[in-house]
Amino acid sequence: MHDPTPATRRPLEGLRVIDLTRALAGPYATLLLAGLGAQVIKVEDPRGGDLARENSPYVGRDGVTVERGHSDDVSISHLSRARGKMGVSLNFKAPGARAIFQDLCRDADIVVENFTAGTADRLGVGYQAAREANPRIIYCSLSGFGADDAEGGKAMDVIIQALSGAMYTSGDPDAPPVRMGIPVADMLAPVFGVIGILSALEQRHRTGHGQHVDVSMLGALTSFVAIENWSALAAAGMPARTGLTVQRLSPFGVFECADGYVAIVAVHEKLARGLFQAMGAPELSDDPRFASRDARVANAPVLEAHITAWSRNLPTADVVRLLEAQGVPAAPVRHPEEALSDPRVMARAETMPIAHPSYPHRSELRTSGIPIRFSDAETGFDPTLPISVGEHNHQIYRELLGYDDARIAELRAAGVI
Repeated sequence: MHDPTPATRRPLEGLRVIDLTRALAGPYATLLLAGLGAQVIKVEDPRGGDLARENSPYVGRDGVTVERGHSDDVSISHLSRARGKMGVSLNFKAPGARAIFQDLCRDADIVVENFTAGTADRLGVGYQAAREANPRIIYCSLSGFGADDAEGGKAMDVIIQALSGAMYTSGDPDAPPVRMGIPVADMLAPVFGVIGILSALEQRHRTGHGQHVDVSMLGALTSFVAIENWSALAAAGMPARTGLTVQRLSPFGVFECADGYVAIVAVHEKLARGLFQAMGAPELSDDPRFASRDARVANAPVLEAHITAWSRNLPTADVVRLLEAQGVPAAPVRHPEEALSDPRVMARAETMPIAHPSYPHRSELRTSGIPIRFSDAETGFDPTLPISVGEHNHQIYRELLGYDDARIAELRAAGVI
């Protein structure tokens, strides 16, 4: 456990994380831990590093580009996901790599990996190797189908979206499946991973022992899909896919305006009356088809047609203004770029700017922050970023582990680091 900097007040100060992850799911878990104050040491293969380093687009001296034009251009994916982390290189397949991994684990608290099931063990960097070095270690595995997956199946976000049923929770009834535009499986599993890690740390306070935390991407997303009872909807004859609206809550959903779309929630009686008043059609409250919540649900297609006939002739701003005047929750449907610059999320550091360390003036980029506020603590990222693979080898191997210069040179010459 490293000593926290006295001037900082982040909740996880003093914890050290060995980050074996790559791509998105694993790096997002360790990004959250870094933003909460943990010291994160990102371990990459010296022969190329994290796959995310090659993700387009890039940023550098020419601003944002689709292709890497200069050796110091940095993938925006890496720039975002590697914030607050120190970086070392280690070839897990090289002789002696297991011993170095165990040295990294001896004074660490947490290890996170997102290889396919069984790969970390085959490479000698699995839970048992970490536990031999440090029985208090919390070792988190994020994989497509769980650490007990006998086939060791590979999984990307789109595969998990397909298998979980999530793609058939959105879209019109007769439309093709809809892939969610954000990598929801890749982002959800690491959140559960962090919950598991923090739970295991709390248990360690009582037992003194670490443990293996195992999170499946498929399980994480399917558990969210399961929050709706699809069998019950089918048994009641209620359509599961209703496009822009949720008819079992009608009126609830997204409606067309003259210049865009608006989200409206008028589920309860008072809200429904407010909606009808805003529409200039208060008489709809007395229509037997819309006079109660159950009646509105039963006649949702007809009701939604009335709402659309009204909203599509007005600008979004006017629709929102009229609804808000009646106390009905409503909001314009925004482009993600506009949403990331919402003053409310910027003020709470829920999104934050990122920039190339050498060319910060070339572009204005925003990325995710830590969407948690504490009454007696802070969040934020250390000013470290492994621009090159093995950027912090000297600080970690020489200063932290105590390897002398001769040994470091020997490991480098042998291709171990």
